[in-house]
Amino acid sequence: MNTSQTIYELVGAEQLRTLTSYFYQEVAKNEALKKLYPEDLAPAEERLFLFFMQVFGGPETYSEQRGHPRLRMRHAKWKVDTDMRDHWMNAMQVGLDQLTIEANIKVAMMSYFEKTSNHMINHG
Repeated sequence: MNTSQTIYELVGAEQLRTLTSYFYQEVAKNEALKKLYPEDLAPAEERLFLFFMQVFGGPETYSEQRGHPRLRMRHAKWKVDTDMRDHWMNAMQVGLDQLTIEANIKVAMMSYFEKTSNHMINHG
């Protein structure tokens, strides 16, 4: 992985969209995660895709449409404990495992997901 390039530049928007799609396929199968979402997952999937593009170095469409991500604030109304974090991380891992991208890029992405999901825990 060339450290001067962003993950977005290395994998592209379509891979991030595919990851988001795989993730939400897992959400739909996971009763614990599914409780956090409205019946229609499509709007949440689009928001996550836009967020991933931005956080991994691509266009800032997410912030242009929704303002600063403020992840903890946006998720404060849901109980996020270590079990919920684990459900989320497992769904993301399944999605990431299905992508055909370099292993070191997957490691960098999982590192971000782990750090961020730990930060989201708001209940013991």
